[in-house]
Amino acid sequence: MDIFFQQIINGLVLGSMYALVALGYTMVYGIIGLINFAHGEVLMVGALVSWTVIGFIQPLLPPWLVLLVALVVACLVAAVLNYTIERVAYRPLRNSPRLAPLITAIGMSILLQTLAMIIWKPNYKSYPTLLPSEPISLGGASITPTQIMILVVTALTLAGLVWLVHGTKLGRAMRATAENQRVAALMGVQPNRVISATFVIGAMLAALAGVMWASNYGTVQHAMGFIPGIKAFTAAVLGGIGNLAGAVVGGILLGLIESIGAGYIGDFTGGVLGSHYVDIFAFAVLIVVLTLRPSGLLGERVADRA
Repeated sequence: MDIFFQQIINGLVLGSMYALVALGYTMVYGIIGLINFAHGEVLMVGALVSWTVIGFIQPLLPPWLVLLVALVVACLVAAVLNYTIERVAYRPLRNSPRLAPLITAIGMSILLQTLAMIIWKPNYKSYPTLLPSEPISLGGASITPTQIMILVVTALTLAGLVWLVHGTKLGRAMRATAENQRVAALMGVQPNRVISATFVIGAMLAALAGVMWASNYGTVQHAMGFIPGIKAFTAAVLGGIGNLAGAVVGGILLGLIESIGAGYIGDFTGGVLGSHYVDIFAFAVLIVVLTLRPSGLLGERVADRA
């Protein structure tokens, strides 16, 4: 039971990070029907920018303030990056056949990886530990201050996003644009601004997840965003892409499935497979969901446009 409880904690932490990235996927898809496959690279840029900032200011400020400043800078850089991507790569193709923006998104992902490799070099970099590293015992399991920070910040961020979407003028404009861009424009909404704002919000969520990912695992590298990006997309599909609650549910479920699977896959397979095969769970889940319930667990609000 101690091992099971530990895997539950690990799964919640992992699922929280997947949920933040999945929200970016589902917000963009819900409004313009686009799968932004460069979203994982925005996570990577956020993590590497924060690593750079920490290297400059770490000797000057308290550790918690260093992390906060690095997070703010990473979010700003990611927001500018995603805004530029939307304006340059996606907006000109908005009325094109769906295959064109999909290929563009994949190309943008490869371009960002290559540029990051040139700027930050391809080697793995150690991410500084800025919070206390002493684990806290919790019912036979342990949790680190960094993991507690991830869970708390994710919960606050999700609550803030729900308020933004359902309680603000921008949120109403986003929901109206998702329903029908032309009608929303006739009612005074400016779809281009709403779509750009959606990309900016999604980028900030991805950068937040990137800093959390780097803080939790302790390394950063130019290709680090690909696997989390694909798994977050899987989480969005699992919950029902286009549905905010579905993205959160899908992220948490996928994190739990991966973590529990990694803890017991060796026992289930008689030692043939080890915990390093954990990635198979995400893609197995994607295949099963697309086969049995393509709309996801919580349905698909904009399935008629898929």
